[in-house]
Amino acid sequence: MTLLEPPGNCNMIKVDLITGFLGAGKTTFLLRYAKYLMSRGLKIGILVYDHGAVNVDLPLLQELRGDRCELETIAGACDADCHRRRFRTKLIAMGMSGYDRVIIEPSGVFDVDEFFDTLSDPPLDKWYESGSVIAIVDAGLKDNTSEEEDFFLASQAAVAGCILLSRVQLATDEETAAAVEHLKRAAKQIHCRESFDERILAKDWAELTDNDFDRFMNCGYCPADYVKTIAGRETGFQSLAFLNPDLNREQMKEKIHLLFRDGSFGRICRVKGFFEEKGNWYQVNATAGETRIDPVPAGHGAIIVIGSGLQEEKISILITGKPPEHRIL
Repeated sequence: MTLLEPPGNCNMIKVDLITGFLGAGKTTFLLRYAKYLMSRGLKIGILVYDHGAVNVDLPLLQELRGDRCELETIAGACDADCHRRRFRTKLIAMGMSGYDRVIIEPSGVFDVDEFFDTLSDPPLDKWYESGSVIAIVDAGLKDNTSEEEDFFLASQAAVAGCILLSRVQLATDEETAAAVEHLKRAAKQIHCRESFDERILAKDWAELTDNDFDRFMNCGYCPADYVKTIAGRETGFQSLAFLNPDLNREQMKEKIHLLFRDGSFGRICRVKGFFEEKGNWYQVNATAGETRIDPVPAGHGAIIVIGSGLQEEKISILITGKPPEHRIL
């Protein structure tokens, strides 16, 4: 056996990709999907990476760690070529671990071509094969999205074997229908002619059944054609990380509200992370349409602001009360 030969049998390892634009609900779905795969007796590896140097999604998945699940991460704060090398190197290492299936949860601003291109590179093409591509789309999706946001929304859904709507129970039928129409318009903008209707599942996630998860496990992907108008880190999306913010819950809500409502901070797409107040940990998960601050057993103090045209100094002063000590990632 050489250093680039996985141990055990030569069966190809299926790799699933869970995509979705910023704040769609990828990590929440991943928790449910991973538990289903483990209930089927599979040993899985999960690879998570985010847009920026600090990953705040990984702590949410810690409950999955065990004999049947291992968690890996990639730091996203590097140029596109560096990121692809890290992605490839991590998959080579994971190929040695005897997984039955690997699940990848990338950033919301992920170019899906990177997934297929990487799996086609030697020696990965001998170890892995594309499994299911599942795109998460918020049923409450608003119309005030940018061209860049719509590109990622449409391109990720275009290749998905299943498009799963999130937060259906919080949206009206009209809002859900409007979100689907928005997705179709975004697809037309990148000249994608695929029909989404048969691939869309709109259902309260609390009501997902084993049959639904079996569908996700076997839905495959769609080899769609579209025009790549936006690619990778050239889009202008940025992230700012603020470690150990000294804020209570009310202050955090107020500052998040300002970030989304005051355009002088830049175009804010997502705010997420963890903070501590009086010995208790809270998770922040905010988009333009919703802000949630929920208690969690543990976390690590970091708030991430993601968007475009970010005004670093203004945002830093708002969150920390002082100018930035680091650059935009």
